[in-house]
Amino acid sequence: MAPSTTKQWTVEGKSGFDSLKFHDKVDIPTLGDHDVLVNFHYTSLNYRDLIIPMGKYPFPISIPVIPASDGAGTIVATGPRVSRFQKGDRVLTLFNQSHLAGNITVSDTMTGLGGVRDGTLCQYGAFDESGLVHMPSTLDFQQGSTLPCAALTAWNALYGIESKSLKPGDTVLTQGTGGVSMFALQFAKAAGARVISTTSSDAKADVLKKHGADHVINYKSDEKWGETAKKLTPGGLGCAHVVEVGGPKTMAQSLKAVRPEGTISIIGFLGGFSKDQPSFLDCLNNICTVRGVLVGSRQQFEQMNEAIDANGIKPVVDEKVFSLEETKEAYQYMWDQKHFGKLTIKIDDPSHSKL
Repeated sequence: MAPSTTKQWTVEGKSGFDSLKFHDKVDIPTLGDHDVLVNFHYTSLNYRDLIIPMGKYPFPISIPVIPASDGAGTIVATGPRVSRFQKGDRVLTLFNQSHLAGNITVSDTMTGLGGVRDGTLCQYGAFDESGLVHMPSTLDFQQGSTLPCAALTAWNALYGIESKSLKPGDTVLTQGTGGVSMFALQFAKAAGARVISTTSSDAKADVLKKHGADHVINYKSDEKWGETAKKLTPGGLGCAHVVEVGGPKTMAQSLKAVRPEGTISIIGFLGGFSKDQPSFLDCLNNICTVRGVLVGSRQQFEQMNEAIDANGIKPVVDEKVFSLEETKEAYQYMWDQKHFGKLTIKIDDPSHSKL
């Protein structure tokens, strides 16, 4: 028999992590015809999750809301007309619930989990079956929980424009050791591409090389890392793809690194804002495409999962794991940049799923 209550967190303000409130017993709503009930085992955090309770997220949100977009779990109940899944299936959440295929629309951006719609920091959650995908068979729940936002964003950055999609022999530039950057590194190497990564420490450089980076540049000791990256490419032509996570403060060097007709995919603004940043004319001067990426579609998610299984890709996950009750501590740990790769929260042991 399906459970009737759930433990969950909600964001109830924009004053910081104190806006996060824990609820020990909340009624689970009745499932609609096409809904499924997911018992979550793990969720993973993204930078977006940290800035929503701080009031710094630039996209629509609805408060109160259950935070986090990424979740891996088991289906424990289904509505009467569900056809895509059955009880016991291992599933992952789709970030923008209505973005099923093709280009993202304005209405799709209004369906983001953990922002506009209730997310995954809960023991049980009800979702329309269209907003879920099967988890890769080669991953466990902790690893699977890292895929919905960071991995799919990286995949979209490399493959989102068909005419400019990643090809064997291309050079990809990644920044730092966060989730998107690590996935971009892994996907690029699996595709036979060359990867240049930036980081701030020798210790992180060693880990990047361990995961396949061909060259690593310390951006603290080399302020002109974009120019250096370009010199490291064959013929000094530049990078086919730049996965830009820093934002305004790093964009100038990304433009130095990109090759003619290359692509810079803007993922975020981890480096903060800056008044001194490139203009639109710099895109013309460098003859490149600059695009914003807001995760990806269900179709891309399913294609990515096939590639993960086929190539045996294992997500890079931080060794520290928090419990559901320790969510605030997890937020602070990630905000203090103590994590490497994806940070996960364990919600419910898979053996506890009530089918």
